Amino acid sequence: MDIIELARQIGKEIQQDETYIKMRTAEQVSEADEELQELISDFNIKRMAINSEASKVDRDDEKLQTLNKEMRHLYSQVMQNENMANYNKAKLEFDSKLQRVLAIIQNSADGDDPETTDFIGGMGCSGSCASCGGCH
Repeated sequence: MDIIELARQIGKEIQQDETYIKMRTAEQVSEADEELQELISDFNIKRMAINSEASKVDRDDEKLQTLNKEMRHLYSQVMQNENMANYNKAKLEFDSKLQRVLAIIQNSADGDDPETTDFIGGMGCSGSCASCGGCH
């Protein structure tokens, strides 16, 4: 098996991982939530209105403040939606795992031992403490 075939196999394994399945399921639930989708649509419309008003030569700063306040309120509603919260949590878990996988691959490509290299606290860890600023 060559390296490209191995990469495809990793892709298949990623799609079978519990965190990936959980994230995709949460995404589908969020997309099916009509109330959430309406809030997101309203938020995007408000954002476009802000951009439009802000780009005017004779912009109305009071109107901009009102639009910003309304947009922040919509954002808060979107983020408080249970389905959005579940999706964000699941995506964070999956992204964390994917970041770890990518760090192991990158560190290995940089010459680190694939058996010991890992992703810790935002930095790849080679397993050697010689050049490390600390992980704990």
